[in-house]
Amino acid sequence: MYFVDFTKVAERQLNKLPDLVHDRILLTLDRIKIRPFHFVKRKQGTPYFMLRIGNYRAILDIKQNKLLILVLEIGPRKNIYKND
Repeated sequence: MYFVDFTKVAERQLNKLPDLVHDRILLTLDRIKIRPFHFVKRKQGTPYFMLRIGNYRAILDIKQNKLLILVLEIGPRKNIYKND
């Protein structure tokens, strides 16, 4: 089973979200701990992965050798891809 960790940026973004969305994201991240590659897609042009959570997206870095899912960014779908 994988361990989920957050960057400081992702933690700040998560804490700014409404409680309902915050809880939904945490439940979804908890659900993907067993088989993360079943739920994510590769982010085009990067080594990272995308996780869909309703209208929100989480950008993840999955370290297979350490069994770690590192959450890099969390945000609404319309804004998450503009940082590239």
